[in-house]
Amino acid sequence: MNRKLDAIDRRILNVLQVHGRLSIVDLAERVHLTKTPCSERVKRLERDGIIAGYSANLNPAEVDMGHVMIVHVNLSKTSDSSLEEFNRAVKLIPEVQSCLMIAGPFDYMLRVRTRDITQFREVLGEQISQLPSVMQTHSFAVMEMVKETSMIELRS
Repeated sequence: MNRKLDAIDRRILNVLQVHGRLSIVDLAERVHLTKTPCSERVKRLERDGIIAGYSANLNPAEVDMGHVMIVHVNLSKTSDSSLEEFNRAVKLIPEVQSCLMIAGPFDYMLRVRTRDITQFREVLGEQISQLPSVMQTHSFAVMEMVKETSMIELRS
């Protein structure tokens, strides 16, 4: 980050994380700025890569994608090139919503969202197990999503 975020930047970012479709006029009102300086700040935050993009949050049940599994992955080798190859390949599987490299008893933790267990089994067998250097996987069914957010609370 090139410059430190001030209190107004933080307010803008907090509001946009919850209300990404607000007009600049409404955003400016909520953060107590006039339209032009608010617009300039948002453009700078976008240009600096602090705001990485905008998206719609879908209700998984309403689009028939309510099944979530956690998959622990162990690799047969963890050289830099093996890790990079795995990282590139896993990004190509749309059902993998997150992939975390872990320090612990396994190498990666994946969150996989599918229609149902049948589709998950296909994704696991045809895609995840075929990823570079995959030696072993352990899958866990998510019974209930208690909390899920991508919001980062920025305090002043």
